[in-house]
Amino acid sequence: MGTQPLVLADGLPDLGDSAQGDIPPQLEKKVGESILNEIRLRDPQYLDDPEVAAYVDQLGQRLVAASADPGYGFTFFVMKDATINAFATFGGYVGVNSGLITSAQSESELAGVLAHEISHVTQHHLARGIAKEKQNSMVSMAAMALALLAASKNADVATAAIVGSQAASVQSQLAFSRDFEREADRVGFQTLEKAGLDVRGMGDFFQRLQQASRLYENNAPAYMRTHPLTIERISDMQNRAQKTPYKQVPDSQDFHLVRGKLRAQLGTPKEAVADLEHLLKERKFANEAGIRFGLAHAQLRARNFPAVEQEIQALRRLKVNSPMLENLAAEVRTAQGDSAGAAAVFKAALKNTPFAKALMYGYVDALLADRRPAEALAYLDAQMQLYSSDYKLWGLKAKVASALGRRLQQHQALAEHYALQGQLLPAIDQLQMAQRAGDGNFYELSVVDARLRQLRAQQEEEARQRR
Repeated sequence: MGTQPLVLADGLPDLGDSAQGDIPPQLEKKVGESILNEIRLRDPQYLDDPEVAAYVDQLGQRLVAASADPGYGFTFFVMKDATINAFATFGGYVGVNSGLITSAQSESELAGVLAHEISHVTQHHLARGIAKEKQNSMVSMAAMALALLAASKNADVATAAIVGSQAASVQSQLAFSRDFEREADRVGFQTLEKAGLDVRGMGDFFQRLQQASRLYENNAPAYMRTHPLTIERISDMQNRAQKTPYKQVPDSQDFHLVRGKLRAQLGTPKEAVADLEHLLKERKFANEAGIRFGLAHAQLRARNFPAVEQEIQALRRLKVNSPMLENLAAEVRTAQGDSAGAAAVFKAALKNTPFAKALMYGYVDALLADRRPAEALAYLDAQMQLYSSDYKLWGLKAKVASALGRRLQQHQALAEHYALQGQLLPAIDQLQMAQRAGDGNFYELSVVDARLRQLRAQQEEEARQRR
């Protein structure tokens, strides 16, 4: 029974006796970061889409600013999973299933669920629940949380995921207590109202979930299994909303574009095209631009490039002004082998929206494909003055350095790419390769040596804390 429940990232310090007091916030952060690194590295459902991630983060941060603890620091990420679910884990790390985004009928409905999850974090519900179980190490906390996430996504695999001596404790934590749910409702409602969104969104969405659950019988939506709904909770949310002055809150354009893009990923390309064409023909939509944007992405999956261009022009006639549209216009050129054309579209778009990450990544890739690595390096170095902790930019820098034949810089960049994802061993290996590259000057080698000492010291400290 003493087996380790799940493979964990390096560097989880000992928590100590949780009975002595509350779990320190910095330790909650460490566990949450480790869990996200595990998901990125090992879960194929992690959605590595900078546009979808940027939208969810923007909406999430708007709510965080209005939350009970605006300075706490949150990270939002998306899972490619059609089930309706969202989950909060330690330290402000909140996951959102793509199915939740596509099923929400308004941005305020989506925001209502996010506000509820944010409130679980600001009220430290997961940490408080696990602390009651008197778990005494960071490793057990992370193992429990990872098992919780596995169960929240698929209750059928919960038993398989929960093994070892922590099984009973994890089983008791599969759903937040009713008191925690009511508190998250109350605090989340206040957050939604303060953020200027429609407070009816929370109650409306939960009521539709409950109504849908009657059709599911024993297979209720994942969100309801981990966030048990009651008639009293829904009535309380609706009563609160009725006491609030009505305010119509329009959805953002990005909400509809992201929903369309996610819908375009469902099924085969042919099925996605047929689904979206049907909605467009029958005019079964709340927002035409969102459906057309989704159809354009579905046609791109089907490699029907003239149809993609046709939808892009239709979107321009609808006055859609978004970096997501420009990114699509560049992507269709890339797919046709026109890397120079794609680079030109990216460059023009970045003049208007210089901080759009999807455009940044795409521009560097397009320059590399067009055999212009020197330009790519100059652009990257400028961006990394602002985004030095972006592991994707470091990964791109490694590719650019390789194209330029700069071996030390390539390994050095890969080291940072790994280190920022919590992978200390591969990072150290890359720095050792940088030392042996043979093309660095004294200053560059000194920087590598200093960073290597730093990472080794970090590795030793984390090993000491685990003992």
